[in-house]
Amino acid sequence: MSGPKVVLVVEDDPVLGPALVQRLRLEGFRPRLAATGAAALREATALRPDAVVSDIRLPDMSGEAVYQRLVAELGALPAVFMTAFGDVAQAVRLVRSGARDYLTKPVDVDRLVDALTAALAEVPAAPKVEAAGPVLGVSRAMREVEALIRKAARVDAPVVLTGETGVGKEVAARFLHAASARADAPFVALNCAAIPRDLAESTLFGHERGAFTGATGRQVGVVERAGAGTLLLDEIAELSLDLQAKLLRLVQERSYLPLGAAAERPFAAGLVCATHADLAARVRAGSFREDLYYRLHVIPVEVPPLRRRTEDLPWLAERLLAEAVARFGLGPRRFAPAALACLADHDWPGNVRELRNRIERAVALADGEEIGPVDLFPERRLEEGGGGAGPSRLGAAIGGATRDAIAEALRQAGANRAEAARRLGISRTTLWKRMRELGMAAD
Repeated sequence: MSGPKVVLVVEDDPVLGPALVQRLRLEGFRPRLAATGAAALREATALRPDAVVSDIRLPDMSGEAVYQRLVAELGALPAVFMTAFGDVAQAVRLVRSGARDYLTKPVDVDRLVDALTAALAEVPAAPKVEAAGPVLGVSRAMREVEALIRKAARVDAPVVLTGETGVGKEVAARFLHAASARADAPFVALNCAAIPRDLAESTLFGHERGAFTGATGRQVGVVERAGAGTLLLDEIAELSLDLQAKLLRLVQERSYLPLGAAAERPFAAGLVCATHADLAARVRAGSFREDLYYRLHVIPVEVPPLRRRTEDLPWLAERLLAEAVARFGLGPRRFAPAALACLADHDWPGNVRELRNRIERAVALADGEEIGPVDLFPERRLEEGGGGAGPSRLGAAIGGATRDAIAEALRQAGANRAEAARRLGISRTTLWKRMRELGMAAD
């Protein structure tokens, strides 16, 4: 038996958007709200909605562009568009693309519901097609990660996400939640490394009034707040051994005991754990319980670092740019071709988090609409002589020191560039680029 139809509502008006969601929910739909085009694309590829209700004018892109992307990635999709600016030519284009209706604001909500109901009635009942477009990345490595997460979302088993800091483990966890049957329930995340040791148990499981000195009222822990949704325990390796024992009971018995409570309570959420640590090594060192390791390690998913999936760089950069533009509201921004080309020359030690930070800084500080290489990597101004008429003394000194370091690494590596790059802590691509810039490539 099929459940309520999923309707993606794309509307940035803070009053109209929630009002439409409330009305559609009352009509028996399962609505999800997105306030920007970028957010709509993320939600749609994860949720694979049955229909779309979208404003034409969005903060970051047009509703028409969003719909075209969705059709390309998800196939034919019933859609109803709304706008305060009537445009006959645009309406014709949208209808030809598959849109069901085109309403002007203020929207007649009854007409919208009727149009949506009629559009969905025309769609034959069939299993949803998996999203053709990428959600987590376009590289082969991330396509494999995404496929594994989609499989994990079909079953109720613990998932452990591993990978370096900043690779996007929480993004992967949220995607798993959105792709699962728990999507309408809460997603609750807790960074285990960020909670004080003396508050950790109460933060996880909650406490009753009078459970300890200072407990003047009942506190709901993250385990209870997750309800029937998904609980993400980030940096799981940082939990103390005594809390690991209590977490083991939560996983094994699907129940927990808040501090000061008389009876255990059921645990209904799905559990996802994430860590940048090597849990197997922690087990061997005695800082992580072996029994808990095997209970959690049912579906392990490794999220690779950005330097091992450089094909994702332009794809991620464009999406992060759209998000930053929408959040800052500074007008359009675009990457110069040279800016996108230079992304692969960087090793990205901070992974996707570093990429996001660099793009947000570039959007905020760029002088014009076009973002160039120096906007993304301002430190290059020093390397290239400060941007003046000729190289600065500091720039020349940095260049000389870089040349000496590369020459010494090559000498120690017997002229093996791969080994020299390893000794320098950079990629072979970056080594070759620096050698070329310093005139060392021919040597």
